[in-house]
Amino acid sequence: MKALLATLIVAATPALALAQTATPPKASGKPAAKATIKKRGGKAVPKTVEESVPVDDDPAVTLTAADLEVARKVFVGDIPCELGATVHITPHKREGFFIVRSGIQRFRMHPVESKTGAIRLEDPRAQAMWLQLGNKSMLMSQKMGRRLADECMSPAQAEAAEALKKNPMPSLLEPLPPDQAAPASAPASR
Repeated sequence: MKALLATLIVAATPALALAQTATPPKASGKPAAKATIKKRGGKAVPKTVEESVPVDDDPAVTLTAADLEVARKVFVGDIPCELGATVHITPHKREGFFIVRSGIQRFRMHPVESKTGAIRLEDPRAQAMWLQLGNKSMLMSQKMGRRLADECMSPAQAEAAEALKKNPMPSLLEPLPPDQAAPASAPASR
């Protein structure tokens, strides 16, 4: 039995070695493709990994006219966030879609209707969401159940946040001052 087991191991060793070696590329007569290169400041620089990997393009997602109107209100560019983080938002080649990057994470997002009036972008495959309010924005991962970037403010949002600090909104739970209270209605006559 030991001799049979030893024979099987010796016979299987070359097969295991072949399974681990890389297969050479097929000779098609074409040279191998090189990494794409883009220019930065006049110098040719290879693309980073996240730039060379295409973001998933789902043709099944169609945007309504209301979604396209919301997309026009999205702040684009580099948006600074708390703790030194930055979120980069760039328009996608398809109208109404955006590439949202934070660190090494990249999302392809599109507007989703919001009943609150907030601007909301979602990537349903990566389960990520960009929420843009009047005074701040945040990037959230629904998959991980946490915020990836918080307190992100474009220049317009920073102005709105400063204005709210100087003139805060009145609380809904406190009574109105007497000069703003509704006049008491006259008693109903019978």
